[in-house]
Order: sequence, then C-alpha cells, then structure tokens
Amino acid sequence: MHCIVIKIKKSITGRVRLKNPKSILITGASSGIGAALAHEYAEPGIILHLSGRNKGRMETIKADCKTSGATVHIDTIDVRDEVSMSAWILSCHPLDLVIANAGISSSLSNSDNISVHTKNIFDINVIGVFNTVHPAIKCMKPRGQGQIAVVASVAGFRGLPSAPAYSTSKVAVKAYGEALRGLYCKDGLEINVISPGFVKSRITEKNKFKMPFLIEADQAAKIIRSGLEKNNPHIIFPWQMHVITFIAQRLVPDFILEYLLKKLPQK
Repeated sequence: MHCIVIKIKKSITGRVRLKNPKSILITGASSGIGAALAHEYAEPGIILHLSGRNKGRMETIKADCKTSGATVHIDTIDVRDEVSMSAWILSCHPLDLVIANAGISSSLSNSDNISVHTKNIFDINVIGVFNTVHPAIKCMKPRGQGQIAVVASVAGFRGLPSAPAYSTSKVAVKAYGEALRGLYCKDGLEINVISPGFVKSRITEKNKFKMPFLIEADQAAKIIRSGLEKNNPHIIFPWQMHVITFIAQRLVPDFILEYLLKKLPQK
C-alpha cells in the first residue's frame, strides 16, 4: 500500500501550513526563472497556471510540464492589464502558491527618453506585481491560507546608477513584499521576497559585461522552491551575492559604496 506524505508545519499564528502546493500560478513563465520554476514544480497531481508573453514558448513549456505529469493551463495575458489579470487569477481559484515573476530589464542609452524608459519598466516590474498579488490576496485571505512570492533582485537593495529604473523597480517590489508579509501573516498568508543574482535567461544573455556567480535557471528554481517550503522571508542567491550584499549594506561606508557603484558597467 502506498501512502502520500504531506509536509506540514504550524505557523506562528497556530495555523497549519501546507508545504507541497498543488495549485500554482506563475507569471513570466515563458523563459528564464519562470520557465524553470514551471518545470521544477511539474509532477503528477500538480496544477500549473502559467502566463508569459511568447505563446510559442508557452506551448512548448506546457507540453514539457504535461510530460512530467502536471495539469497545465497557459495564457498570454499582459501583466499590465489589471482587469484581465484579476479575472484570470480569480478564475484559477483556489490557488496554493502564486509567484509574481514577470519582469523586464533594459539599458538606458543617451538617446532614450528617460520618462518613457522608466515608465515601461515600472509598468511591468511594479504594476505587474501589484496586478498579480492583489487578486491573489483576494482569493487566499478568505481561506486563511496561501503563499505569494514576489521576485525582486539583488539589484533591489538600493538604487544603482548603472540601472536606475530597473534597480528602483526592484527596490519597490522588495519593500512591498516585506510590508505585505507582516500585514497578512495574521490572516494565514505567507508572503516571500525572492532576490536572485545573475541567472542565465533571455534578460541576462543581453548583458555585455561580466556577470559574477552566474547560475543556471534550473538551479535557481531549486533554491527558490526550497526557500518557499521553509517560508523564508527573503530568498537571496547565489550565496556569494548574499554575502556581498550584506557587507555592502552593513559594513561599507556610504561614500565608499557610492564611489564603487559609479564604476559599475551600465546595464
């Protein structure tokens, strides 16, 4: 006779937390970390709700995840569309885990309009996160359980002159996730912030500078899954970038840090 072992753990509120989510929604799942997370979670008994911008790649990921035994639903909804995102997420209810992963990065050249450039990045990286998180909270709060993860970046610990719009958008996502975690813990919701370093993806392949401690997307997905299972408030990786970030924040004087950051290559 076979038995299914379900890992559970009591939260500080006394509620029981389910640590093997069955119904999972991931945005930005057509490539990079999002696609790797879809593959990581794909197995029999799992329902995946995936969105991404490229329909062709989404169909391929759907086929791969179905081969692994998962039930897969895909959509190409724009995360900037608040009405469509809300309708989609509510239609996927009930959800155990939502990962707001969709994001973009682009460099600011001398010919770019800084207003347009910044708005484009914030619309996806920040407003897109809002449009994912808020309907998820609406679904999960009445049930008294659920987990929501937002993807920030190690670039989101302070504004970077090498990537002003991108880094600031990730500062906002990080802070918002931290705030929501404290706000909704009493309602049984687990909210986590994910801050990757350099991960091989369609975004990083455009970078023309050396990327220290670059890791594969599937390795990143395993680290994220492990961190979410432990309900870690902040999942920062790889460990080398975690150490560097800690030292820069806590031990390096601001005037030295400002000087060093000015030397970073423009994203």
